[in-house]
Formats: sequence, structure tokens, C-alpha cells
Amino acid sequence: MKHIYTSMDIGSDSIKVVVCELYQNKLNLLAASSFPSSGIKKGLITDVEEAGKSVRGALQEIEAMIGIPVHRVIVSVPSYFAEYAIVKATVDIPEETGIVTSEEISTVIQNAIASKKLEKREFVTMLPVDFKIDDTMTVKNPTNQRGKTLSVRGVLVSTPEKNVYSVISLLESLGIEVVDITLNNIGDLYAFKNKEMENKIGMILNIGSETTSISLYNKGVIVKSSVVPMGGKNIDNDIAYMYKTDLETSRELKHHFALANKRSANTGDMYEIKTSIDSALKVNQFEVSEIVSSRLEEILNLAKKEMNILTSKQIDYMIITGGTSNMVDIEYTASLVLGKNVSIGNIKLLGIRDNKFSSCVGNIVYFISKLKLRGTNYSMVGNEEASQLANVQKVSVESAHDSMLGKLFGYFFNEQ
Repeated sequence: MKHIYTSMDIGSDSIKVVVCELYQNKLNLLAASSFPSSGIKKGLITDVEEAGKSVRGALQEIEAMIGIPVHRVIVSVPSYFAEYAIVKATVDIPEETGIVTSEEISTVIQNAIASKKLEKREFVTMLPVDFKIDDTMTVKNPTNQRGKTLSVRGVLVSTPEKNVYSVISLLESLGIEVVDITLNNIGDLYAFKNKEMENKIGMILNIGSETTSISLYNKGVIVKSSVVPMGGKNIDNDIAYMYKTDLETSRELKHHFALANKRSANTGDMYEIKTSIDSALKVNQFEVSEIVSSRLEEILNLAKKEMNILTSKQIDYMIITGGTSNMVDIEYTASLVLGKNVSIGNIKLLGIRDNKFSSCVGNIVYFISKLKLRGTNYSMVGNEEASQLANVQKVSVESAHDSMLGKLFGYFFNEQ
């Protein structure tokens, strides 16, 4: 069996889709695509018909890359008003063997989930913090451990029902089966997670198009989150307003010319654009970088206020991700606002250099970790389709999507 997984992030600015194969414990990129979206506002579906066209377009694009249809996906749902509750449960280990198997692990997790009553909310996932054997030995993975009882302590994640049902209904109307749902701030953690983070308290900021999510993690598990209603699009609007140009041109200026901080900007470096009255205008790099850094500092300061609300404890690490985090010199601006222990995310999957894919990639890593914990062998693609996939000619994909087709060995997924 080929273990192939597809992850989808339905964003306000674009629909991101990533397809990966797990081979010999390594995650290999098969394709990644970012398709313009409409009918979606701040991560929520506002126009089902328009959103459906965008999702269909994104899937058609990724299917052209891999050469087979996509029938199943992992999808992220909006994290607005997400709640994180500690849950616990205990089950007996069969006396005949006295050994913990995947069956006991699944049962104790299900019991922990059932212990929390959700009214007008929908269960998203349960993140195990740790397991205990006979209430004495604490382990991350209890498989094959000996004892009489198995206990689990975890964080149950839930959101308002509409956050989940609107996304699932949209995909099902397109004939796509939702295999698993998650939140992007869970995916962000798994995109960058390492052993050092397992015993620390940290934050991840994802600067999206219309919102910036701020998430708090303790010992490698998300415990709180918040959202600031500002993102990269606010920077685009500022540039468009200042130079009387359209949003497409302002995005081009931001991505290919401006810096996230004016300290390294060159006053002699110019970029010619067309204004809304079709006149040519030469833009100074220092000036446009000043516009960018001003708005970026505002976003980061708002995020900092949310961080102080989420916790009063010392933060051991801060990671910034999302499309805006790809800008040159953003780490310097971020350190001025947030301090020296802030860093910019760096996806370790060869073939994707753009942090706007961090949630998509991380959600696949998280899904695989759940399969491994439960001892489940699963693929989203059947043997016949996998055979067709293997015969697809390996060619480069348009650089606009910052993706590659073929088995590119890269990220070694985190052991749980």
C-alpha cells in the first residue's frame, strides 16, 4: 500500500492543497497548489456557490499535477471561538495479556472524548498530553507496555457547529469525503515541532490574509488561541491606497520589492507601477517598506496584547508563519516588537519554501501521528490510483505555486 495523504486549507485569499506520500518514515511532497479563493471572508464561508467554484478549481489544479482524482481530504475548519478542555479517562488492560494494544489506546481516547458534553459545539480532535500505566508510569506512547490499567490525559478541541458543518457540507456537495478535520493552529505546530518544544511553553503566530491567529502551546499541545482581525491584506490595502493602484499591483510590490523593515531598504532602488489613472509611477523601496513595516508592527503589537491575555507565563519560543512571514527582514521587525526569542518558521519539506503551506503540511504530519498512535494502516488513495500516480511523468510545476511534482525526500515526521 502506498500511503498518500491530501490536506486542504480553505483560506480567505487562497485555497491551499498539499499531497504527500509517507515512504520509509519520511514525508515526500507530490504536489502543492495555491488557488485564488472567493466566497470566503476571514476564514468563514459567506457564499457557498463562489466558495465551491474556488475549491473545485483548487482540486482540478492539484489533480492535473498528480494525474489522478482527489476523493478524500484532511481539511482545516475555522478556529473562531475554539475551546480547549482537559479530559481524562481510564480503561482496564485485558488480564489475558496484560499488554496495551492499539485497541485499548483507541478505547481510552474515545472514553475521554465522551466524558465532555458539548452543547451546540462540534468535536474537532483530542490531543493526548500523556498516558499512564497503573497510574504510575507516564509515557507518550503506551503501545506494548504492561500493566493493569491505562489512563489518558488530553486536550479536547471543539468549535461552534457552523464552523465544521459549513466546511464539510461544501466539500461533500463536491463529492469529496472529509477523512479528518483539524485546526490550522494544530497543523502549524506539527509543521515546526521538535523534541525541544515538548517541555516548553510557546506561541505560534500565523499572519494570514485577513486574520492573524495567535496560539499558545504547552509541552507540544495547544491549550489556547485567539484571532486578530488583521493580516497581509491590510498591508496590501495600505500600499494600494498610498500609490493609487490596484490590489494585484500592491501585492506584487509587497512580495517582490518591499522589505518588512525599512532599515535595509535602498532609497535609490525604484519600481515602476501603473496607477488607477493609468499613469506610470516610480516607487521608492524605502518608502514602500516604511508602509509595510508600519502596518506589520501594528499587527504584531495587537498579537502581543493577545499573547499577554492568553498567558502570564514566560514564553520559551515564538514562531511566525503564514504567507506574510516570507517577507525579507520580517524577523528583525518581529524582534523589535516581540523580543529576541522570536523566529520565522521554516518548513522542512523539500519543494515547499512558502510558509503559507505550513498549516497544510503540518495537518498531514498530525494525521499520520494519530494513525501511528492507533496502529492504523491507511491511505487516501486506492492501489489502482496509486499505480497511476507512480506512472505520472515527473515534471516541474509552475513556480507560481512554489511546488514540485515527484518524490522529493524531505521532512522526517515527528515521533509521538
